Amino acid sequence: MKISTEQVLNALSQVIEPDLKKDLVSLGMIRDLEIEGNQVRFSVVLTTPACPLKESIKNACIQAIHELVSKEAEVSVNLTSKVTSTRKNDEPLLKGVKNIVAVASGKGGVGKSTIAANLAITLARSGAKTALVDADIYGPSVPLMFEALNVQLSAVEIDGQTKVIPLKKYGVSLLSIGFFVDASRALIWRGPMASGALKQLFTDADWGELDYMIVDLPPGTGDIHLSLVQTVPLTGAIIVTTPQEVALADARKAVSMFSNENIHVPVLGVVENMAWFSPAELPENKYYIFGKEGGKRMAEAMNLPLLGQIPLIQSVREAGDNGKPEVLNDQSLAKPYFESLAQKLAQQISISNAKKEGLQAVKTV
Repeated sequence: MKISTEQVLNALSQVIEPDLKKDLVSLGMIRDLEIEGNQVRFSVVLTTPACPLKESIKNACIQAIHELVSKEAEVSVNLTSKVTSTRKNDEPLLKGVKNIVAVASGKGGVGKSTIAANLAITLARSGAKTALVDADIYGPSVPLMFEALNVQLSAVEIDGQTKVIPLKKYGVSLLSIGFFVDASRALIWRGPMASGALKQLFTDADWGELDYMIVDLPPGTGDIHLSLVQTVPLTGAIIVTTPQEVALADARKAVSMFSNENIHVPVLGVVENMAWFSPAELPENKYYIFGKEGGKRMAEAMNLPLLGQIPLIQSVREAGDNGKPEVLNDQSLAKPYFESLAQKLAQQISISNAKKEGLQAVKTV
């Protein structure tokens, strides 16, 4: 029996993308289809290299062809990706950046910068072009967490303007106000000065082409946050909290800020950090020092996705202090939790983009 292109596409049109709820063919995700005898080869273009469902999609394609076309077919599926975006090609600011995600919290001390750093590195290691902007103007932590306290950045001339070239480390493009000021001295800036410095991190740098730009915001809901949403076209925000009520109360305020009708930035989900404590010598044990599942309950109550629950592990703190974030350690007990977080965030970005585009075919900038 000769296998036709029409038969294969009809079979693949029965495979539903789990997040976008439409079939792979109508979404434009099937590319480079080749048929030679009983050999069928094609690519599936995923919406992110960090897709958590890639293997299930691949298996569903193979099963569909075997059931609907030929049991004898030798099916080869190449999984590739093009990160989606709803940004327009003619947008002048951060033109080559597909998705910009703010990492926020209602209060300090919940590990927001640790989450942002490990998240950015994990996305980069999945194959995505990733940047991390340290927008915590008064307390920049990226220089310490990436072992980059005394870096000298270079610059380039673009269209008559001098642009700073972000530092590239661990696969992530980095920029922080901490690269330009004395780390040992406090920044005593009024709101307009801080907001102006924040804008320069985005407008005066050569960011190039990026799939994801992660923005580590300061705690609270102040001038910096308002300046960001007024300056930068955010894809969405994630809210980091710890399980105890004092942190959850402020996290709810952060959700309310982004949901305000004058701001209207989608909240992509909640991250519950320090969800439990696991000592290195007893990694299977869980001690709920700050309470149990507070972030999970908050996400459910506010109808938001729970992107991840990250345990409190001593090595995570040590890794940040040493300038080598935890996900760089392949033996880390925390690494799988950060990988799951990155996958779920990428998943939510794809879903959010598809909703904005009305579930059209895969779109890239």
